[in-house]
Amino acid sequence: MELLKKFAIAGILFVLATGTLAHFLYGWTGNNTIVGLFTPVNESIWEHMKLLFFPMAVFSLPMNFLLKGKYPCITSSLYFGMLAGTMLIPILFYAYSYILGKDIFILDIAAYIISTVTAFYLTYKFTLSCKLKPYSSLLLALTIIFFLCFMFFTYQSPGLKIFADPEKDRSPMAAVFPAFQLFHPQELFRTSHCRLLPGWKL
Repeated sequence: MELLKKFAIAGILFVLATGTLAHFLYGWTGNNTIVGLFTPVNESIWEHMKLLFFPMAVFSLPMNFLLKGKYPCITSSLYFGMLAGTMLIPILFYAYSYILGKDIFILDIAAYIISTVTAFYLTYKFTLSCKLKPYSSLLLALTIIFFLCFMFFTYQSPGLKIFADPEKDRSPMAAVFPAFQLFHPQELFRTSHCRLLPGWKL
């Protein structure tokens, strides 16, 4: 198995494991302000996009450093993979929940896994094809914008539904836009709108 593929597989496992732990880290640290910048501080869709963006950013540093000599197009590919995977999380959630009319726990987990796998698959493919190298500066700029938005909107979020925390707003409208609630054992058997699995509340 080629080195790039090994790194991609390792990256998938790293992001899934680290993202799962990161979901609880803000609470474990007593709601530490600094930790909250990089991990979810509430159950909104936006906050849970951090579960892919920051773990992949961390893994990308050694991956880029170690492989750039052999794969000169890896940097732009990592930017693209990170952005695509992060944005795929809400896209998948809204797509399936709109079709089914509800959120389902297993599908929420699947959406996170699919987004992570997609992020590294795209990184792998574009690293080999080098099609994104001319857009490296643009992709870097978009990645920085995403980073700054995560920093600013963590504690100063706009009044948009993607930023809404359903734990604070239980209105009928909020129920249509639940947030990811990945691996919350205490929620599994709590009924909500006649559902045994309230889901991964995006």
